[in-house]
Amino acid sequence: MSNILVIGASRGLGASLVKAYATGSRNQVFATTRSAAPSESTSNITYCSGIDVATESAGPDLVSRVSKSVSSFDVVIITAGYFGSESFDEPSWEKQVKMYTISSIAPVFLVHHLVKAGLVKQGGKIILVSSESGSITLRHESEGGGNYGHHASKSALNMVGKLLSLDLKEKEIAVGVVHPGFMRTEMTKNVGFDQFWDSGHAVVPDEAAKSLVEFIDRFNINMSGEYWAPRGPKDIGTAEAVLGKDLSTPLKLPW
Repeated sequence: MSNILVIGASRGLGASLVKAYATGSRNQVFATTRSAAPSESTSNITYCSGIDVATESAGPDLVSRVSKSVSSFDVVIITAGYFGSESFDEPSWEKQVKMYTISSIAPVFLVHHLVKAGLVKQGGKIILVSSESGSITLRHESEGGGNYGHHASKSALNMVGKLLSLDLKEKEIAVGVVHPGFMRTEMTKNVGFDQFWDSGHAVVPDEAAKSLVEFIDRFNINMSGEYWAPRGPKDIGTAEAVLGKDLSTPLKLPW
């Protein structure tokens, strides 16, 4: 039996990951939500509602909730996110602070509390859901600038993933950073990216979750500290311009 923890499971990719893992009857899935837990559930899903990763208490609160029901997790996926659109002409201090807090500050504290509580042990896997938008190498003049907080908070998350992989190496806990794919979600729609869904090969969250689960199954300590696109280059608009053609799937991304 595998114990899975999905942090940020209210909707989108997180909700789809919970559903995907729960189809395995031998999996026990724990899922956090900021507000009320979804009404639909199965016998092998335990929801922990009221976990707001933008608060310092999220880590201790989560540990106190799950430690009563599980000895340790085999897989921890942190997928909580927020995307606030902005431009050079209209940057937003409030949106940037929120993006950095959720994307790159919260994971440090969540992982710290889980590991220190013995809830992730030798052989465990920690997956940080980032985006290709966090790759400095993949930024290209064809895309232009803007969305500073979105891009830079994901770059910061990438650094967090690399540093955590070094800190947890001796414990033999593998840490991966992933771009799960361009998705047809409320988050991308709310910032106007739905206009690019078709041309950008966006997929529904269930499809992205399936690819990510398959990747995590293959992910191991030898890949710890690396940055991957499980679905390959198809939805990364600058991939060929920057990296060339005939790229592999999964694709190891440049920082």
